[in-house]
Amino acid sequence: MTDNKTTGNTSHNENSNSTQTPLSLHGALHVEGTALTDSHRNPMQLRGMSTHGIAWFPEYINPETFRFLRDSWNTNCIRLAMYTAEDGGYCSGGNQEELKKLVQNGVEYATELGMYVIIDWHILSDQTPLAYREEAVHFFDEMSKLYAGYDNVLYEICNEPNNAGTWDDVCTYADEVIPVIRANHENAVILVGTPTWSQDIDQALASPLAYDNIMYVLHFYAATHTDWLRERMKTCIDSGLPVFVSEFGICDASGNGAVDIAQADAWKELIESYNVSYMCWNLANKNESSSILIPGCPKLDGWTDEDLSEQGRWIRDWFLSEHS
Repeated sequence: MTDNKTTGNTSHNENSNSTQTPLSLHGALHVEGTALTDSHRNPMQLRGMSTHGIAWFPEYINPETFRFLRDSWNTNCIRLAMYTAEDGGYCSGGNQEELKKLVQNGVEYATELGMYVIIDWHILSDQTPLAYREEAVHFFDEMSKLYAGYDNVLYEICNEPNNAGTWDDVCTYADEVIPVIRANHENAVILVGTPTWSQDIDQALASPLAYDNIMYVLHFYAATHTDWLRERMKTCIDSGLPVFVSEFGICDASGNGAVDIAQADAWKELIESYNVSYMCWNLANKNESSSILIPGCPKLDGWTDEDLSEQGRWIRDWFLSEHS
């Protein structure tokens, strides 16, 4: 067991059967210009799965699932999506202690496997991050104190501002939440959602936050978000904005409907050309196109083609085409 506070290259409590893990190879991450870089100042691309809402699909937070994703699907990151306002959400009647325990278990399992992990404050129907900002401040204060000695934890402070959630709201919120995280976990990478379900990254480009180690979130669903959003991402990165695709699917924006392989391939080409990190939505067996498992699949690992949805097979093949 190695304490990363002294080495800077392996995570606190990392204990993996693998001799080389993503974390042991790359160490603490930071942002240089538009790029996510590793402890050796080399470009770094995180890739992996986002859970669905952990209140509804807690069974996928287990070490066997994470290990399979790392070893058999060639991923290096897990995103833990904790809804805030939906049924059972953290701020809407959910059991906060149980939800925090699920997050903590997810962080520990990822850490033991030498994987990176994103703690996602998953606003959606609450629209603006200001709706539950006090709860967010307390949550991120607690989480960043717990993981101050961890090199593998990233914080996503507002998933998808939408409708009433403006960029001004996000900036006001960020100015309350980011200093709390920084007081505990000084150099952690923080992901910031953008308006219109994290599509308006151009607003962040026009008025960026005044913090280091920040990346701005873009989400897309390939059957809905096509050339216009790809062009926006390209323009923003070319203009100096660090972008992180913390959620995407290859169906439409509802998370359902037919997949669009041609548009998905166009997104893949752009993401790879810019070495952008990407997290696929979602790790579940829900009856919708964006779940990687077919409805009712009972397996938590060892998935075969017969267990996977069309998106599941597509994203597995993309992960396996990566070499680092």
